[in-house]
Amino acid sequence: MIRQFDWIDVFYLVIALRWTVALTAVAFCGGTLIGAMMALLRVGRSAPARMIGTVYTQIVQGTPLLVWIFGLYFGIAIFGFPVPPWVAASTALSIYAGAFLGDIWRGALEAVPKTQWEAGASLGLSFAHQIRYIIGPQAVRIGTPPTVGFLVQLIKDTSLASTIGFVELTREGQTTTAATFQPFAVYLTVAGLYFLLCFPLTLLSRKLERVFHATR
Repeated sequence: MIRQFDWIDVFYLVIALRWTVALTAVAFCGGTLIGAMMALLRVGRSAPARMIGTVYTQIVQGTPLLVWIFGLYFGIAIFGFPVPPWVAASTALSIYAGAFLGDIWRGALEAVPKTQWEAGASLGLSFAHQIRYIIGPQAVRIGTPPTVGFLVQLIKDTSLASTIGFVELTREGQTTTAATFQPFAVYLTVAGLYFLLCFPLTLLSRKLERVFHATR
């Protein structure tokens, strides 16, 4: 039965937004762990380690996120191990985020002047200590603005989880559209909620870029 799009539907969309936020948070945390590892591998002194980091980054960045989501959700189930939509979506997004965050942070580490690396080496510091005490703090200032910018992209990418039935904002919008048959009003509301979530982060990214650039 078709009904009118009403405030109760807006309320349900807002409630579904919490799953978008939760999925983003889990994916960003997972991506942070993977990304930090890939960044360190790619700036390390071991050639095999650099190769591993590069291959991982190129493979993940060269394939659509949707392929990873479908592969984890449908592919593993073929072997008799069904994967819940939440696990498949969060894992795929973590893998995807790890490749891009790793690239961002690798660039930030390499943007630190070589003289800083040489100064650490002249003091007899190990690679780990150079990263911790000299290179890392400077790289954080360089890498924070693009990291926040990528977080905005990650929020929007969570909408692909709707393709495997995970009920986040976009999936709730699809359900509401099917019940009300008013796609324009529904998806305009969905877009507005995404905007309210992403726009403050965009402003934060730009502000951080100005602040860190001014203090260099």
